Amino acid sequence: MSGIALLLTQSLLYFGVMAVLFRLRHAMGLGAFLCALGVMHFLETYLAAVFFIQLPFGLLSPGSTVLFSGKLAIILLFYIREDAETVRQPIYGLLIGNFLMVALVATLRLYGPPVSLQGYNPDLALINQMGVLMVWGTTLLFIDAIALILVYERLRSLLPRSGVLRAGLSLAVILTFDQAAFFVGLRWVTGTPFDALIGGWIAKMAAALVYAVYIGLYLTLFERKRLEAAPEPLADIFHKLTYRHKYEELLGKSSHDVLTGALTRERFEALGPAMLSESYAGGRRMSLLILDIDHFKAINDRFGHVVGDAVLRRAGECLRAEIRAQDRMFRYGGEEFVLLCDGLPSAGAMNLAERLRSTVQDVLAREFEAAPTVSIGVATAPEDATTLPDLLNRADSRLYVAKRQGRNRVVGASGGEG
Repeated sequence: MSGIALLLTQSLLYFGVMAVLFRLRHAMGLGAFLCALGVMHFLETYLAAVFFIQLPFGLLSPGSTVLFSGKLAIILLFYIREDAETVRQPIYGLLIGNFLMVALVATLRLYGPPVSLQGYNPDLALINQMGVLMVWGTTLLFIDAIALILVYERLRSLLPRSGVLRAGLSLAVILTFDQAAFFVGLRWVTGTPFDALIGGWIAKMAAALVYAVYIGLYLTLFERKRLEAAPEPLADIFHKLTYRHKYEELLGKSSHDVLTGALTRERFEALGPAMLSESYAGGRRMSLLILDIDHFKAINDRFGHVVGDAVLRRAGECLRAEIRAQDRMFRYGGEEFVLLCDGLPSAGAMNLAERLRSTVQDVLAREFEAAPTVSIGVATAPEDATTLPDLLNRADSRLYVAKRQGRNRVVGASGGEG
């Protein structure tokens, strides 16, 4: 097999398997995907150090050209289809896992020469070299992965409609940096000739193009209907990738509302479009319920904010107890909650909303002198709207119909009351 054919075959096999695992992440979980992503780093480093092939433009290693470049491409795809807070998990997992491996190998050297086995002599010099290269390569991978995402987002304003071109340019920039930086360590440890620097760089530029095409094909064939997340400031993305959140920001902006336990409005804006796209891709309905506690300001004014907070907390508990495991609950405003219910058609959403209204009324009337009630607006995609903002607006308009009709009621399609 020729050198170019070998590289293309390896790249297709690598990306193909990883893409299948990534596509099955909602069915299998991310564990299989992340394990497969992580286990090959030693092989990448080993091949990058000792296995080269000669092509007309110079020496190159499949470990560096195919496997390492492919890992960065997979991390970028992971970010494109998830978010910074999710993709940082494999980035830090790779960093910690590879340093742990080096530390464990180093402790073995404390024993002294190992017992010799007939027909086999351990290559301790290779272990020493690999340890140095693993540390250097792991550090570069961490830097590369974060920088890759930031460059990709920086190019968004210049190339807003071409994700594939952004991916290719981002990979080219980061792989250029990585090729120069890793070669410094490679040259120092193994004496690799300069021919490998030029040959490897040319090969990595080709790899950037090939993997960008693979990313484009995957997105087109398998997740075309999913919307790309809305752009965020680079500083916010960097803070998420590097865990530079304050504790309050981590609770308030990234995950759950402290008072009610519901997901925050920021999580609604981040997760909602992806959930709606997944629902479309699977041919399912998705219902959105917006719920508001009636006369909540009057409760605060009459009984105080401590009671008001207790009402909100108890209402959140009631809602969580009634919704399905796959439903998502968000605290959208002061006394407003939003529910996203994948796979729930309009009739089922109306039934759920009426059950929520009745439960909240019964529980809060027993526990609070104010006897709070709730009003709920319901909308279902795609009948009522095809985008998340339109779906939210439709449900919100129905919520206000419920308010005008006297509160403590559910309003769905065509002003129908539950």
